Amino acid sequence: MPASVNSNPAYLLLEDGIFLKGISFGASGTATGEICFNTGMTGYQEVFSDPSYYGQVLIMNNVHIGNYGVYEKDMESSSAKIKALICREPEVGFSRYLASSSLHQHLIEEGVVAIGGIDTRALVSHIRRKGAMNCIISSEISSKEILQSMLTSVPSMAGLELASVVSTPQAYDFGNEGAEFRIAVLDFGVKRSILQCLADRGAHLRVFPAKTSTKELLEYKAQGYFISNGPGDPAPMDYAIRTVREIIDAGKPLFGICLGHQLLSLANGVTTFKMHHGHRGLNHPVKNLLTGKSEITTQNHGFGVDPESVKQNNELEITHVNLNDGSIEGIRLRHKPAFSVQYHPEASPGPHDSRYLFDDFMELIRQNS
Repeated sequence: MPASVNSNPAYLLLEDGIFLKGISFGASGTATGEICFNTGMTGYQEVFSDPSYYGQVLIMNNVHIGNYGVYEKDMESSSAKIKALICREPEVGFSRYLASSSLHQHLIEEGVVAIGGIDTRALVSHIRRKGAMNCIISSEISSKEILQSMLTSVPSMAGLELASVVSTPQAYDFGNEGAEFRIAVLDFGVKRSILQCLADRGAHLRVFPAKTSTKELLEYKAQGYFISNGPGDPAPMDYAIRTVREIIDAGKPLFGICLGHQLLSLANGVTTFKMHHGHRGLNHPVKNLLTGKSEITTQNHGFGVDPESVKQNNELEITHVNLNDGSIEGIRLRHKPAFSVQYHPEASPGPHDSRYLFDDFMELIRQNS
């Protein structure tokens, strides 16, 4: 542990009773949430600022975190969205000349509690066996009994609607107003790089709050509709499921990513479920069933689409599957111009194997304009 990180102790307690002592870094305090892990070797800043991580305590599986500091343009939203961070070796020094500050200072400014000195690979192995669960981290409280009492009041991620919490409070425009097409973005926690990928392909975007009515969305007279990623359980999002269904019924071209994929499925009568420990990282192999090609993808989700429910739906076609566990990674409607993927084709951070999906969306818009 670098000497410039304070040597104050911090404590981590899992819902199943695992109790670990480490070193405090980042902000001091106490934080709770659902524990999860990311398998990526780089891209920590993009991960921390991804709104889909809201409500979660994140384990970074790579040993050294913070090596290249913090650079403003790498932010995927206006602030860090994780509830807390767990690392093995947090680095205060950084080598990137563009970086404006260390990760340690950034976490202090963002109010993110973090703990270092933890055997993260052993902890990840534990989560893989036992499944996702709530946890608490504190640099203020050392009593396991007190922390356990506090942890009991933390709600389960299952049934938790969080998308409206991270959504924009009011509509805003993104991209060149003179662009060829207009796209309405329903924001449930959209990443900046997704907006940029759409804008780079000749679209002007209006980003709408999560609970915007279908009437207001259609009044914008967009040629395409994008349903964004976001945190929490999709099943209780009745307002969003209804809106997506109405956009489909209007025959409008639609593309969904991650939470948007789950909402498209729910809008077509398919069920979703909470995964054992989720998929998070930038190294997950996916097969495109339409082309037969494989892609290395970036992923961040703790809920999935039920495969049997999809297979029994004659209106849906499975387009992508995960090569690790066979889970559904993409669907399209047989009789409507709508499709979605569970993973993140903007791939920030991560490989760009799947950015063709943004081109596919623009072509779908052209065909239906």
